[in-house]
Amino acid sequence: MIAALQPLTPLQWLALVHPVLIILFVYPVIGATIRLGILARERRLEINPIAPTVPIEHVDHGRWATAGLLLAVLFALSHDLADVGVGFSSWAVAILQATGVVVSFVALLRTRRLALRLLFSWSCWLFLLLITIEPSLVSRRSLAAAEVWQSHTWGGLLLIAFLLLTMACQREIAGRLWMRRIHVALNILVALLLATQAITGTRDLLLG
Repeated sequence: MIAALQPLTPLQWLALVHPVLIILFVYPVIGATIRLGILARERRLEINPIAPTVPIEHVDHGRWATAGLLLAVLFALSHDLADVGVGFSSWAVAILQATGVVVSFVALLRTRRLALRLLFSWSCWLFLLLITIEPSLVSRRSLAAAEVWQSHTWGGLLLIAFLLLTMACQREIAGRLWMRRIHVALNILVALLLATQAITGTRDLLLG
């Protein structure tokens, strides 16, 4: 006999938001971003006479993927805070930090100067890090080197750092050959991180 399914609690529903956003939005958009990047390179090398809007679409998709990933991580951290039962003061600080993430990201999108773009990308990531290292959350995670490299949380923060850096340097990537080569190499690491994040995320769901 199959046991009757138990209704999910609000906390369990909140836990599902992160993987659902990643599976239904972030990964498909990143796949499209990679494909558009390949097409943009073919256009630059005059291999494929495609529309001139493709490089712009490549950049836009990268922005959407980064925004979706940031939102998914904020939901995941909200679930972790609710799960450990932090007090009002911790919630207030976390909300201010999450606001800093959003404001910094919007400023990154609207800023043209490289120095300011680097500053806003760094502040966006730093605000996210501050939520992650909230004492009640850190106490649940081991900081031993071996486990940090196997951690879904810290791997996700590294992935976001790479994506935000790419966004900050987007104009320079488009205009300099050596920057484009670094961009390609960096995004090979991003692809590997996406694969490991899928593995560690599935692992944590199974063990949780």
